[in-house]
Amino acid sequence: MSEPKNYHMSPEEFRQHAYAVVDWIAEYMQTVENYPVMSQVQPGEIRAALPPDAPQTGENFTDMLADFEKIILPGITHWQSPNFFAFFPANNSAPAILGELLSAGLGVQGMLWLTSPACTELETHVMDWLVDMMGLPGKFKSSASGGGVIQDTASTAALTALLAGRERATNFASNARGCDGRLVAYTSTQAHSSLEKAARIAGIGQENLRLIDVDENFAMRPEALAQQIQADRQDGLTPCFVSATVGTTSSTAIDPLIDIGRICQSENIWLHVDAAMAGTAAVCPEYRHFQNGLEYADSYCFNPHKWMFTNFDCDCFFVGDRAALIHTLSILPEYLRNQATESGAVFDYRDWHIQLGRRFRSLKLWFVIRHYGIQGLQYHIRQHVELAQQFAEWVRKSPDFELSAPVPLNLVCFRHIAGDDDNQRLLDRLNASGKLYLTHTRLNGKLTLRLVVGQTHTQAKHVSQAWELIQEYAAEL
Repeated sequence: MSEPKNYHMSPEEFRQHAYAVVDWIAEYMQTVENYPVMSQVQPGEIRAALPPDAPQTGENFTDMLADFEKIILPGITHWQSPNFFAFFPANNSAPAILGELLSAGLGVQGMLWLTSPACTELETHVMDWLVDMMGLPGKFKSSASGGGVIQDTASTAALTALLAGRERATNFASNARGCDGRLVAYTSTQAHSSLEKAARIAGIGQENLRLIDVDENFAMRPEALAQQIQADRQDGLTPCFVSATVGTTSSTAIDPLIDIGRICQSENIWLHVDAAMAGTAAVCPEYRHFQNGLEYADSYCFNPHKWMFTNFDCDCFFVGDRAALIHTLSILPEYLRNQATESGAVFDYRDWHIQLGRRFRSLKLWFVIRHYGIQGLQYHIRQHVELAQQFAEWVRKSPDFELSAPVPLNLVCFRHIAGDDDNQRLLDRLNASGKLYLTHTRLNGKLTLRLVVGQTHTQAKHVSQAWELIQEYAAEL
């Protein structure tokens, strides 16, 4: 009988290569702004550089890292560049990376409390910390009737909330019989596209998702919502869910939560509040007025992976009544039964979201909060808002540009007065330069440029350089 072979990387080899990877990441963090922000490769270019077949024998890690630099790195759009002003950020930080590394090393599958108690209990504790840190309603704490859980993204949080709203509206009958086509849900015309996908997945149907008109500031009109709800009830339909937004993707519009919340309360409709980007601002007391009315919400979410320096993915999802959420999602096959679960003394977070398995996401968030502290987080959030407000003031004073929407926080929507074609040419040239990265939207039917200040290491010089380049290229239109 031949000796068994061992193809695994030894601890000694791992240590050697891990040092090299950490060194590479540290160097990357120092030099990332030297790379073109948006990848300059063409479609298919990366695949063409890869071998057509997988290797038959194992390869040297040094060669793998070299190929990573040669082939993969040119195809990276550098979200961690301080000159990344596009979309909303997906920022990270050194403590978050280290927390993620420990999570990967542990390889925890935290579907049940039993499968790793620390994975569950740390998550519960950190989520309770956030309720206090951000001035959220006390009902969202685990010591009350609610609690928090880390989802992957706000899209999943919206779907989860919609499912809970669907079940509450039908006395949990839809889980058993399916939807009958009479359920309707509501959000604004400016809400994230994930709501339309959620309506499809949940069986509500895209046609039964009502897109409510917005006002001149692109915020949902409560009177229009109330009128649509009444019209649907008169047609024999069952309103089950409303999603309001604190900081829409296009323009950071803030929906009027108090008025919307009162409507939902009187109509017994599940209210979900999506604050994916803007929610982090509530760490600063002066920005908490944006969430006035959150006491009416049945669920709420925000993304630390956008603006709280915690690498993707990490969405914090809170509910005021965890029993409704668990009743919606819980299935207990025999192979998951255990004494701790049967005791009712623990949370099994598998019952709080769609997937069964779950990663140890709270570890990286715990590291971030402990490293920065509340004061450190507040400092950087305030700095980003201040820089965005300065950029907005430059736009206001410019004879060639105009603001397209209010600027409540750190997103500036602006456009050149020359028109859509010139704005598109300006955007394309800016991004092709590699010196910064902007994205666009349409507001009032007009192509609008978006500049968001939220990347971890963005400083005043980066925002100033961006404005100078925008003016330079605009002068050549």
